[in-house]
Amino acid sequence: MIVLLGYIHLDPSDVNAFIADVRTITPGTKAEMGCLFYSVTVDDASAGRVLVVERWQDQESLTPHLESLETTAFLKRWTGRMRSDVLKYDVSNARPLMGS
Repeated sequence: MIVLLGYIHLDPSDVNAFIADVRTITPGTKAEMGCLFYSVTVDDASAGRVLVVERWQDQESLTPHLESLETTAFLKRWTGRMRSDVLKYDVSNARPLMGS
């Protein structure tokens, strides 16, 4: 499993437009093969900080998402207007928090 987690940093005046843009791509992303979880949410609007959390079945699922027309168009619109510290984690042992 692949987990993407981190912040996108924007000019605070761009937060609403960014989130509106994210909302247009969210349904398609969630429907993609191998997408287990996808959430982009405002963490601190006044600081221009947005939290990204994604879970993908594997790299073979994530790669087509990153190369899709929808994703590349989104990134092109926001390149130069955002800074990302989103990291990719390989997960090998996921289990319930309150389980064993």
